[in-house]
Amino acid sequence: MSAILCHRYFVSGRVQGVFFRANTATEAQRLDLSGWARNLPDGRVEVLVRGPEPAIQAIGSWLRRGLPPAQVDDLETVVEDPDQFDDLTEFRTG
Repeated sequence: MSAILCHRYFVSGRVQGVFFRANTATEAQRLDLSGWARNLPDGRVEVLVRGPEPAIQAIGSWLRRGLPPAQVDDLETVVEDPDQFDDLTEFRTG
């Protein structure tokens, strides 16, 4: 069984107003991850995901690319304590 991880990502580039959060939600749900994606006032998108290590790695790779017309310029990753977010049961956007 894979370890449960939790990562917070800060995605920079052209990621607001281009369906980046919706596409991220679709990918996270496909990978059976819980968490959220939300726009930040500085133009970045914050994504928090919790789930098995292979799925976390997959979403991290996906976030580095995104889907057109999004353009990811930078991806910052912060490792979080998965137990702090064990109440998350689904992925949502906000």
